[in-house]
Amino acid sequence: MVTTDRILAFAAMSLLVIVIPGPSVLFVIGRALAHGRRTALATVLGNVLGSYLLVVAVALGLGSLVERSVTVFLAVKLAGAAYLVFLGVQAFRHRKDMKMGTGDAPGPAARGDLRTIADGLLVGVTNPKGIVFFAAVLPQFVDPSAGGLPTQMMILGLVPICIGLITDTVWGLTASAARGWFARSDRRLSMIGGAGGFAMIGLGVTVAVTGRAD
Repeated sequence: MVTTDRILAFAAMSLLVIVIPGPSVLFVIGRALAHGRRTALATVLGNVLGSYLLVVAVALGLGSLVERSVTVFLAVKLAGAAYLVFLGVQAFRHRKDMKMGTGDAPGPAARGDLRTIADGLLVGVTNPKGIVFFAAVLPQFVDPSAGGLPTQMMILGLVPICIGLITDTVWGLTASAARGWFARSDRRLSMIGGAGGFAMIGLGVTVAVTGRAD
């Protein structure tokens, strides 16, 4: 139903957008620095699930409503921004507990795997970059004459999801590896945990004050 040339063209477009770090990438990095590899990978999983929910929403026609409505778009954006700030504050508050949670085992400051996946999902589904990309770009690559437009969108949507899964995982593993060096010192680990928290707070503020102003 979806031709190879359309898939390849959409893959190229997706790669250009994904290689520019956005809220999702920075969130994964912040979580990796604050909590380590296990949390980073769970965050990546939740993030791609949230992103694919955006694909489904666009395929069902909901994405265009969010993209066209300034009020709805602003509400979604601010909800995501507020949650990022909340998670950042939590990471900063518990930065001194991180010495008990080094490695892959979750420490006192880390959430359970399911909760971490849910965190990533919420950030992914409220990502303004993802909303605009899927609502404005994805529909341009479907073939109206072939029919089954929602199915075409869901199939095409798997392309950036797979690309994002790979690139976000690399970002998360890289950041968590750097965290491993800081883990050799409780003081350094506390500092990097605080930095990860500040990164998420800064990201939330940035998401809230940037973007559409129409």
